[in-house]
Amino acid sequence: MSKADLNLVVIFDAIMQEQSVTAAAQRLAMTQPAVSNALTRMRHTWQDPLFVKAGRGLKPTPFAVALWQQIAAPLSDIRHAVAPPDFDPASSEQTFRIALTNGLTSLYWGPLRQHIEAHAPGINIHAVPYVGQMTQQLEDAEADLVLGSSDAGSEHVQMQVLFENPFVVAMAPNNVLAKGILTLEDFIAADQLLVSLSGQAQGIVDTCLAKQGLRRRLAMTLNSFAGAIELVRTTSLITVLPYPIVADSVARGDIVTRKLPLQVPASTIYMAWHRRDVRNASLCWLKNVIADLTTQLIASRLLPIKPGTSTLSRTDVPHKLDALCQS
Repeated sequence: MSKADLNLVVIFDAIMQEQSVTAAAQRLAMTQPAVSNALTRMRHTWQDPLFVKAGRGLKPTPFAVALWQQIAAPLSDIRHAVAPPDFDPASSEQTFRIALTNGLTSLYWGPLRQHIEAHAPGINIHAVPYVGQMTQQLEDAEADLVLGSSDAGSEHVQMQVLFENPFVVAMAPNNVLAKGILTLEDFIAADQLLVSLSGQAQGIVDTCLAKQGLRRRLAMTLNSFAGAIELVRTTSLITVLPYPIVADSVARGDIVTRKLPLQVPASTIYMAWHRRDVRNASLCWLKNVIADLTTQLIASRLLPIKPGTSTLSRTDVPHKLDALCQS
């Protein structure tokens, strides 16, 4: 390829990452007209629109996404081989975008901000809504990291297990079901609240019940874990939530938990990133910070985990949850 073609590749990569001609120009220290002219040459060279307007930004075409998946990682390797970037968290003013649910935000955002204030005061962390499509959000550069449940996966996405989330039944302390062992019959008969990020009135609990020919009544749904805790605290509704999300509320006495009276597998929470960033020193720093915070959170949130280890033992789940959800 000619030098001009290689320049177009670099500019194309910047537009893909920023989803904006203006932001790409700032990133490359170029003028906006220069980047716009380069985009015109790309469209002519590659015979594709590449980007279309979407609100205040740009949305890549399928051709652009496919092209970027091929060139992003090699281009990153070349950059790091020629000039490995120095990264000093204490002086960096970088912005990271992390896609995660509001439940995980409640777990990580406080400790993460405290770490940044102490060690990297110039770094910005922006939350991106997690839409249940981990691979797509990374491939489309909507986020630098994703914290959540894994989807089908991709050869372009790498993942690390953070922890596993056992489910418990949460309710108000004065709920009639809080006075004894929660039976399957009482569980099914209760008015229930479902947290559904997709908006669908069905979750993993309903799937497990259906295998036994059973159904529960979903009296309400919403898409906020924080809202769910407040709602069950002030009503007779019960809800099934991952224990780490309710731990603080249980410690304060706002709600109580009971063991789920059926077998529902714990959800695995991953940290995921795109392969193009495998040598990104700043992102490696952030991944290490999150991994260290996870170790601290596992201990402080009373997750079912063997002492002295950093991974959940599935065999410990029933015993530990019996202790956590005492009648």
